Amino acid sequence: MTTQTTNIKPTRRFNFRNITRHPSLIEYRRLAAVVAIVNLWVFVQGITGGVWQSAEGFHTAAIAQVALLNFTLTILIRQQRVVNLLFWLATRIPTSWPLWIRWGAGKVFHFGGLHSGGAVAGSIWFAFLLFALVSNALNGTGGVSLQTLWLTGIMVGLMTLMILSAIGPIRQKFHNRFEHIHRFAGWSLLGLFWLHNASMLRDAGQPMTESLAFWLLCVLTLSIVSPWLTLKKVPIEVEKPSNHAVVVRFNYGDTPFAGSSNALSLSPLREWHSFANIPTPGEAGYRLVISRAGDWTGRFIDTPPSHVWVKGITTSGVARIEVLFKKVVYVGTGSGIGPILPHLLAHEVPNKLIWSTRSPRKTYGDALVDEIESNTHDPLIWDTDARGKPNLSALALEAVRQTGAEAVIVISNQKLTQQVIYDMEREGIPAFGAIWDS
Repeated sequence: MTTQTTNIKPTRRFNFRNITRHPSLIEYRRLAAVVAIVNLWVFVQGITGGVWQSAEGFHTAAIAQVALLNFTLTILIRQQRVVNLLFWLATRIPTSWPLWIRWGAGKVFHFGGLHSGGAVAGSIWFAFLLFALVSNALNGTGGVSLQTLWLTGIMVGLMTLMILSAIGPIRQKFHNRFEHIHRFAGWSLLGLFWLHNASMLRDAGQPMTESLAFWLLCVLTLSIVSPWLTLKKVPIEVEKPSNHAVVVRFNYGDTPFAGSSNALSLSPLREWHSFANIPTPGEAGYRLVISRAGDWTGRFIDTPPSHVWVKGITTSGVARIEVLFKKVVYVGTGSGIGPILPHLLAHEVPNKLIWSTRSPRKTYGDALVDEIESNTHDPLIWDTDARGKPNLSALALEAVRQTGAEAVIVISNQKLTQQVIYDMEREGIPAFGAIWDS
């Protein structure tokens, strides 16, 4: 276990990367901005081309179709198979390619910007549809039923509620309520979309199967329902090295790949929590580490269950992008070692580990720490109880300079993750970590 200290600090000189790599301009937000720009262009083109309105009134079918296309993007981009496909495509790039290309491909996990951008744009289009329907009804242009008006108004209300609950500060303060609103309002909207589509087609006298909206709704329904078709309750074994963390073992026929995660629940209709899988090469099943970080994890640690619910398929996570680089530095804090450990065990990419945690052996057990030390060269394990909190950016920068690593992957809390990524990238070092977009 390495114990050296360092006085190296990231440079503070101004350069263009200070602006372009700021957390407020991350790729997630850039993708959301692209969605907004494309929708604005479509809206303007529709106005100049008479797509949305003519002398006979607003063309509500065209407006509804654009709204649904945005919601199709919103839902499909988060579908587990689509996520895995995106990661698979991004990680096909060989390490012989220029670093800037691999750096960009490594940001694949920012696809959530398309999700949020599509949701907001689709909701705005739907509000425009409500305005158009009301305008047509008031102007007596016909073809607008009271049922369609009511359904549209209710759906706009639910969309507004979902968007408001997803705003960063609100989502963080009322996370459980956000999850409930997203789940139950989302399911309600799916059913209402079917009713709304049928009502609009009936108003227009158009057969359902001849409508693009019908087929889009079929795809969206399958996408939303498919993870629930695999819902199952599975037995677990829980090792409790301390009152701060537990190691949970699974062996129900699924052996996931390194860099993946699964969602767990004790109450499937209420809340789900995703954790990084820790498969061990040559062994069936997998482990994961759960540390005390809220009410749900606290209850799990204090009264470990004998079974949990799982659903969906194993899904790629941030650290999966390590294969884009010839060597990486892993920076983890606390139970952040969970997503890192499978990559240490896989020995697929040379690495340097920096792990900052309170009393590592007391908190996570000797077996886990011994496993870490035996599967990576000269790890820096920083005991915060004995030495205080380190400057992780400085340690990461020193590790990059000493080892020649091409990238830094950070698994920590939101504040530290953003800080280390910003400090590294303004030095011209690719850095990656979770973005807390859901």
